[in-house]
Order: sequence, then structure tokens, then C-alpha cells
Amino acid sequence: MKQLKSIFLLLMLSLAALPALANEHEEGGELNIPEIVLEHLADSYEWHIATYEGKHLSIPLPIIIRSGRTGEWHFCTAHSLPDGFFFNPEAHGKIYEQMADGTSERPLDLSITKSVLQIWIVVAVLIIVFLSCARWYKHHDATKESPKGFVGAMEMIVMMIHDDLIKSSIGEKHYKAYAPYLLTVFFFILTCNLIGLIPVFPGGANVTGNINITFFLALCTMLAINIFANKEYWKEIFWPEVPLFLKAYPVPVMPVIELFGVFTKPFALMIRLFANMMAGHAVILSFTCVIFLGWSMGVGFGLGLNAFSIIMLLFMNALELLVAFVQAYVFTMLSAVFIGLAHKEHEH
Repeated sequence: MKQLKSIFLLLMLSLAALPALANEHEEGGELNIPEIVLEHLADSYEWHIATYEGKHLSIPLPIIIRSGRTGEWHFCTAHSLPDGFFFNPEAHGKIYEQMADGTSERPLDLSITKSVLQIWIVVAVLIIVFLSCARWYKHHDATKESPKGFVGAMEMIVMMIHDDLIKSSIGEKHYKAYAPYLLTVFFFILTCNLIGLIPVFPGGANVTGNINITFFLALCTMLAINIFANKEYWKEIFWPEVPLFLKAYPVPVMPVIELFGVFTKPFALMIRLFANMMAGHAVILSFTCVIFLGWSMGVGFGLGLNAFSIIMLLFMNALELLVAFVQAYVFTMLSAVFIGLAHKEHEH
């Protein structure tokens, strides 16, 4: 009963503060929901935490850029850009340099952005988790004693992905070489998804909803498929077991389609993960903006829309917990299936 009272009190305090927060997001008397959503989904050169009375509380991140005009390196923050550099709103706030002829160009940018810092946090979390699990196995005999608690849960997940997914999809003959990569991909995506659901620092960054990240993950899978594929895989692409007129005369229809599939498979991996995670964040942010929109329309609309938005936010966050696991599982599963197809044995 005391817990219910505490939750109710926190909800009432949150509702009381919503009108002030709504006013901070209004521009010209109207709430620009698409702009707010896109701003939170985009990468940035600082980690915004909160806004109070028009003042922004944020963590400045190091900006490392090389001037294309002078060749000099500059180390600064978003609040102290060197002369000649500016944030281009037409390029999602990326840094551009004003050249001598009046044009603007993108400098070499090695900055530690919000997504980069989030990746480092995810890597640190994974290192701590697996080193702690490894410490248990170092001091215990796993053949005589089974791990319990957190270590036991991690072993269950690892064995599920390793045995039921990777081994069964690739095959017992080749799966060992790919298991470390696929397990790393699974836990990286899962941890990024879960930490991304935390609304405050050190969470909230939309890493797997960034197409650059999903592109790199898909590229790694593409290289793993095609570099280590066997002869039978390439034979099925350039000389498949189909009638001659389909693979040679007058047009090599099947080889062209199969070669096109070499690039569409990783492209599907990239788009699927990117679209699902970005859409989930966008929906949650949209329902959050509905709260602000309700208060800007009056107390009556505010109370009604708040109740609706809170219910939908709870539902969407619970759904995103499931989606976080499902998307990591699907990416790993499809990668394992595509790698398994690259080691196809010859059928007589």
C-alpha cells in the first residue's frame, strides 16, 4: 500500500510539472512534435540531460576536427567552435567549415559524439559483465557446481544463442569459427537496445537506430559471409544448377539475381534493425510529446491526454523491452543463416 501511495505521489508531481515543461518546447505558440522527435533521435556533439527555466543542462563532448583550409587540428567543445566552423542545420547539425571562396565543406571530423560515447559505455558494461562471469568460472569447477543468480542467467542466454541458434544454423563443422563474432553481435545489440531505453544519462542514445551503426554491423556480416565462403557457395551464384538458358543464354538471368542477393542480404539486415529501433524510439517520444501538447491546450485536455499517454508509454516501454531482445536475436539468427548458406555442401 505504501508503494502504491509513493507511485501515485510521483505521478502527481510529474503531472504538476508538465505545464512548465510544455511551455519550454513551444515555439511561436505551437508545439513542433516532428522537430522534437528528430532532435532526440539524431546524433549530437553534447549529451543533453534536462532543461530548466530556459537553461540547458548538458554534458559537453570533445570535438576533434581537421581544417580543410589550413590543415590544422582543433580540439574544442560545442560551445567553443573555432572561427570559420559552424553547425549546419541543413545537415542535421553537423560541423561545416567556411572556405575562402565562400563555400562550405565538411571537415575531417573525429569527434566523440553522443552515439560514440554510448558505444563506449556499452563496451564497458559488457566487459564488466563478462569478466565478472569469467571470475566465477575461474574459482569454481563448472563440472561439479552450476552457477546461480546472474552468472547462471548469463550462461543460459549464451548457451541458448550458441547451441540453439549459431550451431544449428551454421552446422557443427563450421560454427566454432563464427560463434565469437555472432555472440558479440548479439550482446552488443541487446545492450545498446536496453541502455537506449533509459531516458537519462548514461542511457537514451539511439545507437541501433543510427543507420551508420547498423551499416557497419551488416558490413561485418557481409565480409564474414563472402570472404570465408566455400566453392559451392560461389558456384551456386555464378553457375547454379538450373537449365542453361537461365544461366548463360541469351542473358545470364540467374547469376545476376544471385549476385544481387549478395548485397541485398546485408542491406536487409541493416534496414530491419535500423527501422525497428528508430520507430520504437520515435513512437515513445511522440507519446511523450502528446503530454506537452495536452497541457498546451488546457488543463482538461492535459489531464485526459496525460492518462492516455502514460498508459501508452508504459505499454510501449514494455513492448520495447521485448523488441530489444527480438531484434538482437533476429539479426544474429539471420547472420548465422546467411553464413551457413555460405558453407553449403555439394549435393549429388
